[in-house]
Amino acid sequence: MRGRGTAVRRARVVLVGAVLVVVLTYGGLTVAELAGAPASAKDCAVHALPTPVAPDLARPVAEYPGELAQRGGTLNDASCLNRTPVYGVVRPRSAADVREALAFARAEGLSVSVAGTRHSMGGQAFFPRALVLDMRGLDRVRVDPAARTATVQAGATWHEVLEAVHPHGLSVATMPSIDVLSVGGTLSIDAHGLDFRAGSLSATVRSLEVMLADGTVHTLDRTHEPELFRAVLGGYGLFGVVLEAELDLVDSEMYELTQRTVAYDRFPDLFRDELWPDDRYRLMYAHLSTSPDSLLREAVVYTYETTAAGEPVPPLREPESMAFGRFVLNLARTGEVGQRVKWAAQRHLLPRVRSCRRSRNEALRDAEACLVGRNQAMYNSLGLLRNRMDRHTDILQEYFLPHDRLVPFLDDTRAALREHDAVLLNASIRSVPGDDVMLGYAAEERFSLVLYLSQEVTPRANRDMAGLTRALVASALEHGGTFYLPYQQHYTRADLERAYPELDAFFALKRRYDPGLLLMNSLYSRYAAPSDAS
Repeated sequence: MRGRGTAVRRARVVLVGAVLVVVLTYGGLTVAELAGAPASAKDCAVHALPTPVAPDLARPVAEYPGELAQRGGTLNDASCLNRTPVYGVVRPRSAADVREALAFARAEGLSVSVAGTRHSMGGQAFFPRALVLDMRGLDRVRVDPAARTATVQAGATWHEVLEAVHPHGLSVATMPSIDVLSVGGTLSIDAHGLDFRAGSLSATVRSLEVMLADGTVHTLDRTHEPELFRAVLGGYGLFGVVLEAELDLVDSEMYELTQRTVAYDRFPDLFRDELWPDDRYRLMYAHLSTSPDSLLREAVVYTYETTAAGEPVPPLREPESMAFGRFVLNLARTGEVGQRVKWAAQRHLLPRVRSCRRSRNEALRDAEACLVGRNQAMYNSLGLLRNRMDRHTDILQEYFLPHDRLVPFLDDTRAALREHDAVLLNASIRSVPGDDVMLGYAAEERFSLVLYLSQEVTPRANRDMAGLTRALVASALEHGGTFYLPYQQHYTRADLERAYPELDAFFALKRRYDPGLLLMNSLYSRYAAPSDAS
């Protein structure tokens, strides 16, 4: 156990060093500000971005016949950069409530947008002067252990789904890496997760119940209205309101979580030669270095491997205090010293303080051994991302590359980051099998690169982020890749056409099912017309 004691001492040194960096180098920032969670959702847009004015906001509209969760006012999303005036927000609790809202909006000439937890970052969940359907009131989860399915209403979060299936010894086939997102929202962007064998969410959906703009309810699957099924999944709420989905379930299992550090250009070979051929590896992701000294050149690869230890699957456990993790992450915003401390903590400290279980045999054999249940691995709110620093906001970007083009794309990304001001807080790699939806981001297996960036909330920083995004989109397309659509819309219509070959068919189908364009968001309004290619 001497090695473990040495590692623990190293971890303490990292912690003390981090505190000293803040106190001595960044006196304007307090430990409380860096480590504390906000009391409520922050609205950082107050610092630099005035509320836009909807062109016809003053036009008289009748009073909504039901109860509004919000009357007038504005909405924002997780980016803090898209504050938008709306007619109001209704939180339906039944299909009848949804139908009533659609009928009212049609009669009054309002647009309708569909929202869950609003973690998209480009206005996809609302629209100026729209009646917004906040689907979180529809949150029922029904589990059928015999059929190995869960029927989930659109407003339920993945956190709630995991809690419902876990007592039955079952788990979801795949889900996004943050469990606070709504099921309907993640189906609408066809999210993917840590299970690199399961594919995106669309591959795990048996059927969907969807209310179209005319108020009719359709039950869709791969054989019944398959064209609409392919459009609704990954369709950004433009075709109808997802009411519920029937999802495949798999066995809950115990895994051995291990990590190794490899050079970034060795990762594709490691995945091809070792991880993919061995069916014992079930979940996988890699974190790339964010330190200036080794930026995107080192990768800590985390693998979850089935174990024959016979360990029972324990109950789900809420995460412990996130203050230190939040502190280290926010410290990285302050500059190069903070970024070095954050990467050192990620490499050396995290394995020693990770919340997991060690069996006696594993503990004796390997100090790194860590037993984690499948559901526990996904039971992650990532609350450490919530912070009080309302002069900064966090931006997600994601790119999908052919396996043999990941390394040159990382080289381009490193160069682009050094030319721009945004701070890279985290970069992760996953593998995504091909999907089969109209706006599919992975026609065949791809590596996914997720960038988690911090920027100041100023017009100048917004322009800088736009420049960085355009450079990375251009690189991804040049390398035969694509980019993800739930995020900031700094790309052009021409970029969309190159990345998504069914784009025109998607928009044409939208007009067929919703000729009055009742369901609206920024994706359609900005990119539907070919003349928008600017």
